[in-house]
Amino acid sequence: MCRSIKTLRPPFTEDAGEEDVRAAALQYIRKVSGFRVASRANEEAFDRAVGEVSAATRSLLAELRVGARQSAGGGAQSYNGVT
Repeated sequence: MCRSIKTLRPPFTEDAGEEDVRAAALQYIRKVSGFRVASRANEEAFDRAVGEVSAATRSLLAELRVGARQSAGGGAQSYNGVT
């Protein structure tokens, strides 16, 4: 599913930005809804869903622990470098 969505965490992507997160969310919503573009009647729900998936993705990436790498503080290193 959604083969065009790229992995947004290191080491696959070191510099995933807001545009990357939104593009992945948009692709996901398109796939789930079956619509490439929302109709006027569904535009608000479609846009809201893209925003919610983007927010959930940012939250997930901020909390991920990548592998067993250790930071200088001794804990696992998260996606954004904060332990």
